[in-house]
Amino acid sequence: MATYQFKTNIHCSGCIEKVTPFLQRIPTLESWEVNTENPDKILTVTGPEDAKINEAVTAQIKAAGYRIEPLD
Repeated sequence: MATYQFKTNIHCSGCIEKVTPFLQRIPTLESWEVNTENPDKILTVTGPEDAKINEAVTAQIKAAGYRIEPLD
């Protein structure tokens, strides 16, 4: 398993509720959480070591209407 982090504009519990069904569409995700206290609203996901995870998470968050960019 690997951990990936993204900068987002998911800023509250309502936003988290909105993105939940989108992230649930990714069957290989083990877990995810958003740190809304961090100024960069960091989304941390855990899943297999696979570049497609980054693409899938990015696509689903954008589909939910939010901004996202991977952190290095």
